[in-house]
Amino acid sequence: MTERRAILAIDQGTTSSRAMLFDSRGRPIGQAQKEFEQHFPRSGWVEHDAEEIWRDTVEVVRQAIRNAGVEPSQIAAIGITNQRETTVIWDRKTGVPIHRAIVWQDRRTAEACERLREDGHAELVQDRTGLLIDSYFSATKAAWILDQVPGARARAARGELAFGTIDTFLLWRLTEGAVHATDATNAARTMLFDIKRHTWDQDLLELFGVPAAILPEVRDSSDDFGTTPKDLFGSPIPILGVAGDQQAATVGQACFRPGMTKSTYGTGCFALMNTGTQPVRSHNRLLTTIAYRIGGETTYALEGSIFVAGAAVQWLRDGLKIIGSAAETQALARSADPNQSVYMVPAFTGLGAPYWDPHARGAILGLTRATGPAEIARAALEAVCFQTRDLLEAMTADGAAPLDTLRVDGGMVANDWMLQTLADVLGVPVERPVVAETTALGAACLAGLRTGFFDGLEGISATWQSAGRFEPRSDEQEREARYAGWLDAVKRVRHDA
Repeated sequence: MTERRAILAIDQGTTSSRAMLFDSRGRPIGQAQKEFEQHFPRSGWVEHDAEEIWRDTVEVVRQAIRNAGVEPSQIAAIGITNQRETTVIWDRKTGVPIHRAIVWQDRRTAEACERLREDGHAELVQDRTGLLIDSYFSATKAAWILDQVPGARARAARGELAFGTIDTFLLWRLTEGAVHATDATNAARTMLFDIKRHTWDQDLLELFGVPAAILPEVRDSSDDFGTTPKDLFGSPIPILGVAGDQQAATVGQACFRPGMTKSTYGTGCFALMNTGTQPVRSHNRLLTTIAYRIGGETTYALEGSIFVAGAAVQWLRDGLKIIGSAAETQALARSADPNQSVYMVPAFTGLGAPYWDPHARGAILGLTRATGPAEIARAALEAVCFQTRDLLEAMTADGAAPLDTLRVDGGMVANDWMLQTLADVLGVPVERPVVAETTALGAACLAGLRTGFFDGLEGISATWQSAGRFEPRSDEQEREARYAGWLDAVKRVRHDA
């Protein structure tokens, strides 16, 4: 019998699709990644081609297997992690989407959400889902597609259409339509799922106009999600783990004790604090969400979501064209004039937590004739740090104990200058793990729990290692002065201020 010696993680993100293989000690042994096109039909609208995502996913998986030098038959399981809230509706017979995927960043349903809030539905939504009514989540996106695509609502009523976030769409394709499912962490981000009763909520389905017939089955984050056909990757492989990207990163960072917090820096920035087996309601505009559900037991988290982090650096590269690659920002930021107080508020698609202002738009403030690419690059990186402090301040206001350490991950944490600045802005140590891509690692861990690769959550914790710790260097007066300037800059761009 062939030895099963690797776990495959599919990490389908907002700007790229990645596949990574890990060994039983949680170490990466092969990977492949491919960026895909972003579509912006109108201001504030963001779409993806789900067919392109599927093709890229298959391509990077095959390439990663080759790069790892393992046989497909040696892969014990697949774990999937995905950009959350991004919404796809497809034909059950053909598997073909009826519209481009509407991305989590998309703001086209902001006015519909405003009407729902004005009509007094915010309390119901927050009580059932832990979420604030916002176009960030899936419910109004799904309703928009059903309303705008001719005949879609009638087809949905006849059971001809299926809804899902990207994990669900990939599961459908990976199992040739045999599995229409999601996990509890992704279901919790739709604005349709009762996170305490663990069921799709009929009142919310009626409120948002989403028919139950199109919804997937909800399973644990570590569960049986079907098997790939032999001809897809060269051997049938069971799919045994699914989680939204930020929850997968929480697992990959081994944040298994209440109070442990991680912050992921990818396209956006997302901080999650483990709050244990009871949901904690936020009174400071954070989200109460499911961190993971394993063996039928749910662990909850407080989450703060920032829409733009790495996307600001991407804009410096692709929009302003002042850098050729993200790596250049470190040297640029170091060379910036420290006497210039330039602030960037990257509200390209509104502001997320704790402001939740969909109409805010980005700005760069404090410009002078001496301002150049270095100062703008520094401001983009500092904005990520200031926004992280916004989230942690809100968590503290919700009763969380002050942090003693923040664990960080994602593509941006390769930047030492940013992590030192983050420690200075927060006033707490920042720790970077050996495996920075903890989102993919978390998906692998969830799948590995069911194969015996990892001996429970304790086994996952034992594999976590620090690659660097950044201690605060700035004094409190400097820290507070810089943060006050940030708060003033945010106030200037807010639509609801």
